[in-house]
Amino acid sequence: MRTTITISEQLYCDAKAHAAQTSRTVSAVIEDAVREALHPKPVDQIVPRELPVFGGSGVLPGVELSSIASLRDLMDADTAVDALR
Repeated sequence: MRTTITISEQLYCDAKAHAAQTSRTVSAVIEDAVREALHPKPVDQIVPRELPVFGGSGVLPGVELSSIASLRDLMDADTAVDALR
């Protein structure tokens, strides 16, 4: 079925980029997104993803995990990670 919808330009650009990356049409990407929104997968059908585990000595000096403000400041700073070691 053919229809016309109005969506934001950014959302269309994101859908178009995703379609190109996955070798699909924009229509197929939008169809899948609407289908998923209307009929989400039951929790028992969601495949858990394996998260990578990295060895190390913990948090770098100057990183305070309990303060989101300090984490934002650190991420927004132009300091190289190696300078924190």
